[in-house]
Amino acid sequence: MADVHEELILWEAEFDPRVRTYWLLSGAGFLTISIVGIVLLPLWFAIGSWATGHYLRRMRCTLREKTLQVSKGVLQRVEKTVPLDKITDVGIVQGPIMRYLGLEALSVETAGQSSQGALVKLIGVVETRDFRAAILRQRDVVAAGIAEGPRPSDASPVLSAPPSEDLLVDIRDTLRRIEQHLGGNNDG
Repeated sequence: MADVHEELILWEAEFDPRVRTYWLLSGAGFLTISIVGIVLLPLWFAIGSWATGHYLRRMRCTLREKTLQVSKGVLQRVEKTVPLDKITDVGIVQGPIMRYLGLEALSVETAGQSSQGALVKLIGVVETRDFRAAILRQRDVVAAGIAEGPRPSDASPVLSAPPSEDLLVDIRDTLRRIEQHLGGNNDG
């Protein structure tokens, strides 16, 4: 398999600086709802302003030929490489605060995902809808096998026509021999 870094970069996402305001307001809302946190609001705005700026500078999302690479985080760095052919949906989410600030969030869902919700959620991508369309378009290209043909080492025989009855009989007989060799005797 080719190294991910050898893949051509199709789009390097940029993030809207207004996402910092969104994070600050969201944190302030949470502290206000908790009532006890109201006392911490001045501290939140002082520390939160620095933390959100640092977090924003660390966010990266790169669309490559076959993958979507995401890295983010300050204290806990998260780096994910999502194969495009595993992406089942790229949704757009916009809550009331995001709508007020003119922001949207991308949520990336994949096949075989073990957790509920999005595998990757990115808030504040500039040109969110165009970036989403580019991801889905490239996913379809990869799924169709247009992006790059198989390498000789990856090549496997492909049947251009349905298997013949003789081939199916040979496969059945081989499976029976394997079962007998393993100790199972399955007549059928």
